Amino acid sequence: MKTKILVVDDEADLELLIKQKFRRKIRENVYEFVFASNGEEALNSVRTHPDLDIILSDINMPVMDGLTLLTKLQETNPVLKTVMVSAYGDMQNIRTAMNRGAFDFVTKPVDFQDLEVTMEKTAHHVQQLRQTLRAIQENNILKMYVDETVLNFVGRPDFENTLMASETVEATVVFIDICGFTSLSEVLPASAVVTMLNTYFDQMVKEIIAQGGYVDKFMGDAVMAVFRGEYHLDRAVDAALAVRAVVQANQHTLPNGQAYQPEVSIGINTGEMVSGNIGSASLKRLDYTVIGDNVNISQRLQSVAQPGQVIVTEATYQHLRESFQCRPIKEVTLKNKAQPVMIYEVVA
Repeated sequence: MKTKILVVDDEADLELLIKQKFRRKIRENVYEFVFASNGEEALNSVRTHPDLDIILSDINMPVMDGLTLLTKLQETNPVLKTVMVSAYGDMQNIRTAMNRGAFDFVTKPVDFQDLEVTMEKTAHHVQQLRQTLRAIQENNILKMYVDETVLNFVGRPDFENTLMASETVEATVVFIDICGFTSLSEVLPASAVVTMLNTYFDQMVKEIIAQGGYVDKFMGDAVMAVFRGEYHLDRAVDAALAVRAVVQANQHTLPNGQAYQPEVSIGINTGEMVSGNIGSASLKRLDYTVIGDNVNISQRLQSVAQPGQVIVTEATYQHLRESFQCRPIKEVTLKNKAQPVMIYEVVA
């Protein structure tokens, strides 16, 4: 990787000397040098060359000296590191330079072998600093796409050794679908549909998180949420009821003048399921999720729920009957299920 270096010195001969001493590495594209004769010119160069890695700066210069330049660099480019190269190698100047942010200090007359070692060390530090900042940016972006539960999982010390491992857990899965939303694409431009969908999703997620759940995935206009830990079923139902209320509070007028009030259909099921990474380790495409019959039943329940309904099975109802008001609906045959299942609606 090429290292770009700004040399700041008012000695006219130094530019020629630098080019002679490092001509091979300049030719091999290891180093690229930019030159300035004082601190003010250096600041302009820093602004026009944001990819600079190192500054080699003298102290005694006209217009703006090197020590003053140091005080300006932090606000211009905090990643850039400065090595002072000066005949003023007394302790006072060295301490002043270091306190103002210099990374290192080389005295004149210059030992170019020592200078190159210092440059390599400084360039390595700058590269590590940039990698760290990039990792922080990527991590912040990653948090927008990946749930905190997944981030906690990959943060385990033994994560790589247990990449494809799974565990059986007791959890509750909630499937939430926005009813009739697909038909809106016929009367609204795509950008407006996406904006509305994101608004509803944001409202849903806030209620899910408030009850300690996490979003496993978004699927078109539907959401799959998972609740684990103490009282996971009760918290899931509370979240579902809150989601229903907040989404139904939206009202829109479509371009054709028709009023649109969104509604959701929700299926909830609880029990044992397998939690782990599903996908291809070779392709490096994995999905940290839950799978199993109880997950499938939750999705099937959502598919038979009417707009505004929160549906559970009789087995789940037995766990809820003391905490929530439910009413029986009827027996239904769920997809891929041989026996009919009695379903209940959670009213409040």
